[in-house]
Amino acid sequence: MLDTQTAHWMHVADARPHLARSEAVYPLEVERRAAQFASWYELFPRSETDDPNRHGTFNDVHKRLPMIRDMGFDVLYFPPIHPVGRAHRKGRNNTLQAGPDDPGSPYAIGSEEGGHEAIHPELGTREDFRNLIKAAADHGMEIALDFAIQCSPDHPWLKEHPGWFSWRPDGSIRYAENPPKKYQDIVNVDFYAEDSVPSLWLTLRDVVQGWVDEGVKIFRVDNPHTKPLPFWEWLISDIRGRDPDVLFLAEAFTRPAMMKRLGKIGFNMSYTYFTWRNTKAELTEYLTELNESPMRECYRPNFFVNTPDINPYFLQSSGRPGFLIRAALATMGSGLWGMYSGFELCEGEPVPGKEEYLDSEKYEIKPRDYTAPGNITYEIAQLNRIRRENPALQTHLGVAFYPVHNDRLLFFGKRTDDLDNFVLVAVNLDPFEAQEGTLELPLWEFGLPDDAALHVEDLMSGHRWTWHGKWQSMRLEPWHLPFAIWRIHPVR
Repeated sequence: MLDTQTAHWMHVADARPHLARSEAVYPLEVERRAAQFASWYELFPRSETDDPNRHGTFNDVHKRLPMIRDMGFDVLYFPPIHPVGRAHRKGRNNTLQAGPDDPGSPYAIGSEEGGHEAIHPELGTREDFRNLIKAAADHGMEIALDFAIQCSPDHPWLKEHPGWFSWRPDGSIRYAENPPKKYQDIVNVDFYAEDSVPSLWLTLRDVVQGWVDEGVKIFRVDNPHTKPLPFWEWLISDIRGRDPDVLFLAEAFTRPAMMKRLGKIGFNMSYTYFTWRNTKAELTEYLTELNESPMRECYRPNFFVNTPDINPYFLQSSGRPGFLIRAALATMGSGLWGMYSGFELCEGEPVPGKEEYLDSEKYEIKPRDYTAPGNITYEIAQLNRIRRENPALQTHLGVAFYPVHNDRLLFFGKRTDDLDNFVLVAVNLDPFEAQEGTLELPLWEFGLPDDAALHVEDLMSGHRWTWHGKWQSMRLEPWHLPFAIWRIHPVR
């Protein structure tokens, strides 16, 4: 394109007498594919053990890699792997008094063993971590780490840099809160304290860069909306200016304006409100909003179906069908989706009346039998396979909703611009009852008349047949499979 002869002929063929040049410089961000299309799996390395009294290690995670790979995940995300403080350590189920063997919350970062740059000794050594990064890559996965800017009262920074914190006149410090939640085991830094600018900012940047140097290219950022936006704009630009392969996921559940702003200042993707969208009207409205301006220009959604912090009400009582419903909606609705370990086992026992897990893994070591009866590992693997094989499903954009005569059935399609890849998805949103309905095939998308025929392939079963005419009947049974995914193309 820069060849002199090419430039000459372009000038001859396409002269523009009113060509103008702007003096402004418009920077261009080019992100790698994982910013738009990836499947995330979250686990606590310390729970990769067969004994709740034995702390799991990085080396223990190795045995899980083939299973996670076979389910089709390409990002393996860890909550904080740093030393856990002891001061005000939380006990089981978030109690304020920890027993001598309680491991505490990994989000209470920092102890005498180190802070955000260090590894919790019981997880292993730095060399063990490097070996795990390599092993994950050999299985086609990369490791994502949590970047949580919060400190245990034992964090070395409180002694080494007291000016980074806001102290009361009596020498005490206020613990962190995110109402209605209280974090007695955590204190926050003060980004605008006199001693913080620029030393705190530079130190936090160096923490991220240190993990990038170890081979970590994806960071899930904890509660970024509670920190100054100028800090994130600077840090993300600084890190990506040296390594544009680094990606940042915003773990933000806050007001819409802030969600958009985080995308505008540099976050490559974000958690979403998808977790709380369950009805046909809610899902239709939300997915449509994500596809329209201004959201499509500034916000890339990662549809996590659950997190260690969020045990959705829908999953608490819907049983195995409910988990399949949410998995289908997430995998088909967005190019980015994620699940927290235990989802494949349909774990959903709550703290009564709350969207929290009973016996939460945030406060205890939790071994699991991932082959337990009733698991949905096979279905998750199939959904991820379908995503990889169909380019139309590798983005949240391009969704269109089509008529179906039942308010408990959601029917939508996604297609590439050339219509070479066209996928239809039908989901029974009722986890308890079979639902039937008449759906309208989008023959008009291909420029076909109402009596035309379509070749159909069921992407879950592999069965193939031909549909004749735009009106078709369907029935989805939650005890069998509460969704259907079809690839269609016109009969030639």
